[in-house]
Amino acid sequence: MPNEHWKNKILITNKFESNSVLLSNNSMGIYFEFKPENNIIIHFKPLNEVFKNEVFNEHKGTLLNFERDLIDEDDIEYVLDVMSLFNKYPLFVLSEKAEVAQLKKLIQLLEIEFKNESVSYVMLKTILKVLLLHLIRYQNDGFLEQDLNQKRVFEFLELMETHFLNETNTIYYAKEIGISSKRLNQILKEKLSLTAKQIIQQRQITEAKRRLIRSEISTKELAFELGFDSLSSFSRFFKKYVGSSPSKFKNDSLA
Repeated sequence: MPNEHWKNKILITNKFESNSVLLSNNSMGIYFEFKPENNIIIHFKPLNEVFKNEVFNEHKGTLLNFERDLIDEDDIEYVLDVMSLFNKYPLFVLSEKAEVAQLKKLIQLLEIEFKNESVSYVMLKTILKVLLLHLIRYQNDGFLEQDLNQKRVFEFLELMETHFLNETNTIYYAKEIGISSKRLNQILKEKLSLTAKQIIQQRQITEAKRRLIRSEISTKELAFELGFDSLSSFSRFFKKYVGSSPSKFKNDSLA
């Protein structure tokens, strides 16, 4: 993969002062804050969010930021586990000596590969996956109870990830969670600054981009797989959010 392509998908830095260093809104971020007492405070930035302002104090740490499609290339169980990691709790503290040492080693390996002149995209993805799997294990072991609304956000995101190809109506998700559509949108606006419909549409766009680039599917087939009743309605939808037609986006991406 050309360097200019993967460098738009992942960023690792030790110097940042604001959210402006992040990639797109469709990126996920982790800030590893290294404390003198050999603890690591791990801050998560889920999709559609930004880091809290206190993250930008004078701390020593490493920022890892990557586009969502880096995990979309793997199986759905892994994707759901990663989504869970980012949405369960905004941060947690790692203090067990062996876990801290293991995490520091993985971060170092990721940084070394990222800065390597002959960097391998496959190697970057592999180290990132190992790092995320360790974080999933650590978080599950020490998970603190979330507030109710945060749980509902996670329930919605998990349901949406599994059913967005067939279910695009807010009512379906609200019913599954056991609250009204109005209440679901209130919670999502509070936590993610987006409505359920907006999040579903964003997921449709991400999936459309991924399939256009990585498969031989026709635009018409893709439109129906994403739940649109016609090619023209899908094309209008795609152009509204991406700025170009599906076919032009595909041609430009593969050029």
